[in-house]
Amino acid sequence: MSLWKSYQNLSPKSKLAVGATLLFWGATGPYLSDKLGEAFGYNPTEADKAALPKIHIVPRDDSKR
Repeated sequence: MSLWKSYQNLSPKSKLAVGATLLFWGATGPYLSDKLGEAFGYNPTEADKAALPKIHIVPRDDSKR
């Protein structure tokens, strides 16, 4: 049985619980990922940031349109 068919066979309350759980998971992920990165030491150092390529923004000339 496919995942979609299993979902369709759930009761309305269970579908609401699954949807609320997915929304909560998606909303808290960006907030918790930064804190977990700090806790496990995955934040970039200044040397890592300096090794990134430099990005130069060139202004667009709109007068040639």
